[in-house]
Amino acid sequence: MSYTPLFADRIHAGEELAQVIHDLLTQQTIDSGVKPIPIVYALPRGGIPVAAPIARLLGCPLTIVVAKKISHPENPELAIGAVTSSGNILWTEQKLFSSKHDARWREAALTKAIKQAQSLEEQLISACPQVNIKDATAILVDDGIATGMTMAVACSAIKALSPRAIWLCTPLAPQKLLPWLNQWGDRIIVLKTPEPFWSVSNFYAQFPQVNTLEALRYLQQQQQ
Repeated sequence: MSYTPLFADRIHAGEELAQVIHDLLTQQTIDSGVKPIPIVYALPRGGIPVAAPIARLLGCPLTIVVAKKISHPENPELAIGAVTSSGNILWTEQKLFSSKHDARWREAALTKAIKQAQSLEEQLISACPQVNIKDATAILVDDGIATGMTMAVACSAIKALSPRAIWLCTPLAPQKLLPWLNQWGDRIIVLKTPEPFWSVSNFYAQFPQVNTLEALRYLQQQQQ
């Protein structure tokens, strides 16, 4: 099946998303008379190039919240849940294990995912500013949503820090996922909801892996 790219690359998607978010924040200021204090949180690594233009247009801090999918031990592509580096956990509701191996396999998969999340955070956190999320609007950004698991668990981690609001923002996601996503944030911003939806990468003309050095560079540039 062939797909028509909706975005040239992550930067292009981030620039389009940035304008929508900026306009909504501006309208909120007009409506309420209170100017929101935005802080952009990117899901690394792919979410960082999308989040960078947003933080730049808003003139606000860019930081990270690290979430990793918990993979089925026998099928690494199959997500059985997601976890953040700080230990927030979300399991799928599907029955993916036999009861005989359930507890042992889940524990092993969880431990592996947490270690991956913590390792990635350690590599990137030095380039992130200190932020005070209390009473701020958290703008949570990824390059696309396929299952919503990592975005949802990242929301749980941010919510524990008592922001004024959490906005889930992404260039694209499946239409059928939007009602489920609504429970996690105060506002959902999705630019495109293409159908059929198989993989985020199908809708970008260029979708290379974002390496750690590139991710660090985006984070450092926002602090300059």
